[in-house]
Amino acid sequence: MKVLHISGARSWGGNEQQLLYLIEELKKYNVVQSLFCYENTPLFDVVNTLGINIIAIPFVKPYKKPYRKYLKKAVVDHKFDLLHLHTSDSVTGYVVSDLLENLKTKTVFSKKGISRKVSLLSKYKYNYKNIYKILCVSKVVFDHFEDVLYKKNHNKLCVVYDGVKVEDEPVRSVIDIREELNVSKEIKLIGNIANHTKAKDLKTLIKTLNILVNKKKLKDVRLVQVGEFSKRTQELKDMVSEMKLEEYIDFVGFRKNASSFLPQFDIYLMTSEREGGPTTVLEALYKKVPVVSTHVGVVSEAIKDGENGFVTAVGDYESLAHKLEILLKDDTLRNSFSKLSYEKFINLYTAEKLGENTFKVYKEVLGLV
Repeated sequence: MKVLHISGARSWGGNEQQLLYLIEELKKYNVVQSLFCYENTPLFDVVNTLGINIIAIPFVKPYKKPYRKYLKKAVVDHKFDLLHLHTSDSVTGYVVSDLLENLKTKTVFSKKGISRKVSLLSKYKYNYKNIYKILCVSKVVFDHFEDVLYKKNHNKLCVVYDGVKVEDEPVRSVIDIREELNVSKEIKLIGNIANHTKAKDLKTLIKTLNILVNKKKLKDVRLVQVGEFSKRTQELKDMVSEMKLEEYIDFVGFRKNASSFLPQFDIYLMTSEREGGPTTVLEALYKKVPVVSTHVGVVSEAIKDGENGFVTAVGDYESLAHKLEILLKDDTLRNSFSKLSYEKFINLYTAEKLGENTFKVYKEVLGLV
């Protein structure tokens, strides 16, 4: 079985980490894999170490003629059995290329997130006849996409959860966060890993901290925010200054292997307004870090509120702060959440499961079952 993964990613995030895990797991099934991507990107650099064929092209808009010529040549030269699309723009590039170049190759698409709006053109491309399966990262994404697809295409939908690789020797951070930030052992560390994008809703993160520190008067906490800065960063820092929270939060920027910091956190906090996965929550379950999160993506399936974690409505910083307070004050509850979440992770959310379930979809599409 020869598969071409296609991605338009130009930065590194959870989706790219999932593609990395998938490539590694599919090797176990003797899948011959190639990657079609843009050159000089983090994805290219990382996958270049995995020993698979990479077809890297200069950046060009996916609807432009050079893109479809590159893709057509790759498909013709390598005679792939299946194309696997991993980003929305790769769907655009594929649909335009197939319409104009007649690629004649069965295709699947991994849908990772939820879009705010779906245009008529987007609706057309997601309903495209030659996309045989759409792998949704969670039931939430599945339900959302039912409204995007025509009823006749609902049978194309399936759920394949993201996964996290279970290591024989877990990757340990070479950086001691407490030492770097000069935080004493008496202070509880709350962690958040998220790039500074709108979907991550880091304003709610700061508002939550404000309630915790300035209203509930919990002063023995420190929030460590890990993630790539953007044009939104200054606004977030201004909020911190206005609320006089400088002593209680650190923006440490992008860090390689950010998930390796997780074991150093007492609680993992996520405040996103839109997510498909997210991988970081699954990694927190694996690393036995109790989670407080908004009700997005796979969270509602991975965490039952009050049983193995806490979940709140999107944007509800009052409730997030209340549940953080409960967890910060109860060592027994934190330990219970950690234990139960780890058990759930092992049963459902490993990279091994991701590879196994994706391979089943490949076989179904290619008529091998």
